[in-house]
Amino acid sequence: MKLPGYYTSGEFARMAHVSIRTIRYYDKQNLLKPAYVSPAGARFYTDGDFARLQQILLLKYLGFSLEDIRAMTIGEPDPQRMRRSLKLQLKLVRDRIEQMQLVEKAIEETAAALQTEKQVNWSQMLDLIHLTGMEESLKTQYQNASNISARINLHALYSTNPQGWFPWIYEQCRIRPGMRVLELGCGNGALWTENRERLPQGVSITLSDISEGMLRDAKRAIGPSDSRFSFLEFDCARIPFPDASFDLVIANHLLFYCEDLPGVFGQVRRVLKSGGRFLCSTYGAGHMKEISRLVQEFDDRIVLAAEKLYERFGLENGRGLLEPFFSSIQSLRYPDRLLVNNPEPLVEYILSCHGNQNTYLLDRYKDFRAFVESKTKNGFSITKEAGIFLCQKIS
Repeated sequence: MKLPGYYTSGEFARMAHVSIRTIRYYDKQNLLKPAYVSPAGARFYTDGDFARLQQILLLKYLGFSLEDIRAMTIGEPDPQRMRRSLKLQLKLVRDRIEQMQLVEKAIEETAAALQTEKQVNWSQMLDLIHLTGMEESLKTQYQNASNISARINLHALYSTNPQGWFPWIYEQCRIRPGMRVLELGCGNGALWTENRERLPQGVSITLSDISEGMLRDAKRAIGPSDSRFSFLEFDCARIPFPDASFDLVIANHLLFYCEDLPGVFGQVRRVLKSGGRFLCSTYGAGHMKEISRLVQEFDDRIVLAAEKLYERFGLENGRGLLEPFFSSIQSLRYPDRLLVNNPEPLVEYILSCHGNQNTYLLDRYKDFRAFVESKTKNGFSITKEAGIFLCQKIS
């Protein structure tokens, strides 16, 4: 019996221009399960399943493994999630176009050199090998962007503080005309895109990141026409600027990833002008603690983070780490908490973490979602412990 709003496997495959064999294979791989299976075993799909299939086929076309795709497409298709997914897919396609343009240019230059010089330019050949080996970095950039998007989404939807994190950070920067500003680990440039209207003219802002992909995202978000911004890729333990170059250096949720904190602090102090300020943000030990308890209650084998980043640089120990380098240090807390009443963004956040959760949750997704739904039904409160240290260089 044909159900209203449902398609048989054959109809679904024909409409999507794929084979029934492909649909069955994705079903077996737990990539695209039917929306309904009849008592007789007939499989049926809905319009919402086309969105999942589109994402699977695009990611497969772009070189992701089925295991990668399985982890990246889990979850219920809702309009908001689909919009964010399409935005991330568009980013990946643009990255791939840029990569292929670089490969095209390198091939043309190598071929031209061979024609004129009659011998191989091994330097150009190495550049070409490097470019054609960028596949894994593009995958990593997409996965990182997807994870960041899931985390930002949870905070954007359910934070109880009406002033968002980036407007609050910007307020503490106290940027004035004529200032020279350096942001370390700028990510996608959200600090500036969310505060562009408040930013005065006559400032010079250098955005830096160790990730070429993140810098590319920031350039796209800010656009090429804003002359206040420049972009540079480097490691923050080796800042390539002369002494006393900047009035303000910013490190937003970056320092707990740095291996050589004394080296970073020394570099920041060196490039700050006398009286210049260093604004760095971090978390406290209680940040999002309820989420860890939630997953542990579901399965006590799950660890959402293999490393407690706040132990490296957190609200509790940050002042002591900064004191050898800065004589004036002030700490400010960002007052906020989350109140979540919808399971999907919370599940997506949990799946984006850097722990072992996918090992235990991917095969039990429906059970876990039902568990989270029961916890969020009447509102699930989550502690946020985040803040900044404001340091000044006093010569």
